Amino acid sequence: MIRKITLCALALTLVGCEQVDNTRPATSLEFPRAYRPVSELGGNSFSTEQARDDRKEAERVMELAAIQPGMTVADIGAGEGYYTVRLAARVGKSGRVLAQDIDGGALKRLGARVERERLENVSIKPGEVDDPKLPENSFDRVFLVHMYHEVGEPYPFLWRLRPSLKEGGQVIVVDVDRPTDQHGIPPKLLFCELDAVGFRLVEFIRKPEIAGYYAQFEAVGSRPEPRDIEPCSSPGEEASSAAE
Repeated sequence: MIRKITLCALALTLVGCEQVDNTRPATSLEFPRAYRPVSELGGNSFSTEQARDDRKEAERVMELAAIQPGMTVADIGAGEGYYTVRLAARVGKSGRVLAQDIDGGALKRLGARVERERLENVSIKPGEVDDPKLPENSFDRVFLVHMYHEVGEPYPFLWRLRPSLKEGGQVIVVDVDRPTDQHGIPPKLLFCELDAVGFRLVEFIRKPEIAGYYAQFEAVGSRPEPRDIEPCSSPGEEASSAAE
């Protein structure tokens, strides 16, 4: 019996064949790979809401981000809504909050909370691992709170996020300074990844109230073509290269 072989395998015996990386989403393949480990998706509550309120976490972050009534903001990786509900109160009836997550169960629970608390200025939308699915030219602020280290495809994710900002809009990252496979990201690596897609650091502050650091970015210049994005080295790779 003649054994069946794939066309790709046959091509390899003749002229060679370009192998497809099945470990990445097809929608990410035109972008460089992020050469860093990624944290597993954690629980949707970084800490209890009461504990976070006791140290005035959301209040302090919203002050740093200069959130005002009437603003339109996005809460990416919203989980069960700790920031969503507080942003909704801060922007008021004239403002809007879009809560996004890739966890369908979390979005259902958040939807129930939004209905229960009658948050009429909140919308909920699912996203993808490499695309936050945000409408263009819509947001004054986009929040990535204790979730960026879980983004396995940061370059397409940030590239597709960038057009969602209004003129003068900014991206707010709150995270922890530790390795990316330990639910954090070193600031230097964060700065590099956002810089690679055309974001400039505006402000960086370490605060005990937020159990980590606050980083604020703005888009500058033109958005690079996917093929022109230079991937960043992880801190471990840099240390390895220096040792060699």
